Amino acid sequence: MDENLHSPQRRLIELRMEHADLDGLIDRDVEGAPRDDLSLRRLKKRRLVLRDQISRLETELDPPEPA
Repeated sequence: MDENLHSPQRRLIELRMEHADLDGLIDRDVEGAPRDDLSLRRLKKRRLVLRDQISRLETELDPPEPA
């Protein structure tokens, strides 16, 4: 069971959840009057980092087929 806690599939799920949480935070901040541009930029940068990590992990788990 401990293997499942550290599996790449589990990590992918966690990254996707964190990305979705950041999407919600960013959307709420943008819809309202953004009070802190710096924190909004940091959230967006973190979201991009997560997107890159998700993409890398997806490619690792399901590599593209050669042409």
